[in-house]
Amino acid sequence: MDKRHSKRLHIVQNLYALCFVNDNLKQVLPHKDDTTTQEIITHLDQIDHHIQKHAPKYPLDKIAKIDKSILRLAIYELMVEKKEPVKVVINEAIELAKELGNERSYAFINAVLGSINSEANTTQ
Repeated sequence: MDKRHSKRLHIVQNLYALCFVNDNLKQVLPHKDDTTTQEIITHLDQIDHHIQKHAPKYPLDKIAKIDKSILRLAIYELMVEKKEPVKVVINEAIELAKELGNERSYAFINAVLGSINSEANTTQ
């Protein structure tokens, strides 16, 4: 498995674990030495705002936890980190959704990230 894919998988696992707790984050995280997860947590309000804006028919608490975790990572990479090309981030998110989500997760994630990318392209 590619090192970058493996790292993303660990981050998604951490974010998924955080969906079940409100306090004492360090004891819950399966992969404790992950600074990216901590960065995502600090930008969570901004990231969740993008999810709500681009998936208005789906309240945040009704989105599958694994889909929400994948979206949070991808949006962080697209909007905050900005190290990888947009197509790479979206493709990785879709691959993670196919690997971890249900049979329609990848389409939902692709639609949300595509909407975010379209908006970013029109504002530039």
